[in-house]
Amino acid sequence: MARFNPTTYKLLNVSNSRIFEDKGWTLSDPMSDKPSLVRAVYSEKKFSPRKDLPGIYRYASWLPIRRVLKNASGPVTFKSVGLAKELGLERLYITFTGYSPEHGAEVGTCSFKATEAYSVCARWPRKADKVLVVQSAGNTARAFAQVCSDNRIPLVVCIPKDNIDALWFRKKLHHCVKVIATPEGSDYFDAISLGDKLCLGEHYRAEGGAKNIARRDGMGTTLLSAVEAAGEIPDAYFQAVGSGTGAIAVWENNLRLIEDGSYGNKKMRIYASQNAPFTLMYDSWKAGSRNLVPMTPEESRLKCAEIAAKVLSNRKPPYSIAGGLYDALVDTGGNMFKVTNEEQNYWKRKFAALEGIDIYSAAAVAVASLAQAVKDGAVRQDEIIMLNITGGGEEKAKSGGYYMAVPELVLSPDLSEDEIIHQVDKLFNF
Repeated sequence: MARFNPTTYKLLNVSNSRIFEDKGWTLSDPMSDKPSLVRAVYSEKKFSPRKDLPGIYRYASWLPIRRVLKNASGPVTFKSVGLAKELGLERLYITFTGYSPEHGAEVGTCSFKATEAYSVCARWPRKADKVLVVQSAGNTARAFAQVCSDNRIPLVVCIPKDNIDALWFRKKLHHCVKVIATPEGSDYFDAISLGDKLCLGEHYRAEGGAKNIARRDGMGTTLLSAVEAAGEIPDAYFQAVGSGTGAIAVWENNLRLIEDGSYGNKKMRIYASQNAPFTLMYDSWKAGSRNLVPMTPEESRLKCAEIAAKVLSNRKPPYSIAGGLYDALVDTGGNMFKVTNEEQNYWKRKFAALEGIDIYSAAAVAVASLAQAVKDGAVRQDEIIMLNITGGGEEKAKSGGYYMAVPELVLSPDLSEDEIIHQVDKLFNF
């Protein structure tokens, strides 16, 4: 593998444009008087893919990383034929992060959450004295568990027990990865609460979610892949969202590409979609509200139980925060769609027939929203459209056999922080 030197960058407070240094794992501006995402400002202003590095590390110049991890993979983009013809689109590009070797896609965990994991874990110090903690509704947990297992990075995954079927792997996990679950009937926010309490312990550090620049810039490599294939910034972008972090990420890379100037100066319209009835951000956007509309924990759990795409069920997403999804939609002239289970089921089957790849429900929500946009006239036939297919190929990936992870602990988020920390400490012999 080629020699790699850590990427150089500073941090930008989106709310006030203050530039400051990253202390190594900075998630927010310590001098800010209001909640705001921070954004990486890279020394390298030109989009400069590296052919000597594997997977997403091809885009290392725009990743806030210290090293390159093994077994890296990344998104691939191809021009659609079948779906494009079905929808009457001339320049539809599919960016696929999953497992489909015939398309050049080798992401064994089948999800674009691998882009987060390869970036975040490469930002993580090589000799860290903490255990990384990741809270997830499913796909993120699988991605981080696999990357940390392959690279021997101590990790705790917090996941709702009802979503544990997402934790399948083609080989057994290394013992450095521990899975803890919240009880049956709990949701993603409960897993977040459990992890937050755990991170109050001296041995643990939160991955940071949307606040982590490495997570967003890893996800933003999907746009870089599309731009390489299309030769310019797309006109419109489609993705299903649970937190909206992926859509924020491509918006940020869109701005970097405009600064470069080699791929045009367009701000692609971001079209985000949610699976009804869990439509928290859709409802907030349609109400014209920067603030999220009210949703009780009980309502959240009930609606989460109803949707096919359970990973799209974050009730505390980075929508309102400065630099969040609301700002991305406003800045790009974007919009939001809602998709029923029936619609996503239809387009899941249709996509497999037209493009030859089985896809996850969340990705099918994005396909259904694109079909809605075409029907509504929101996109033109001749526009360059990027469709972010955020996961698929599981049938083929599992065909050689797989293992299911079993939670080592099931803990209620209502337990005291001391009890949660004590229980997890025992797993690591602290």
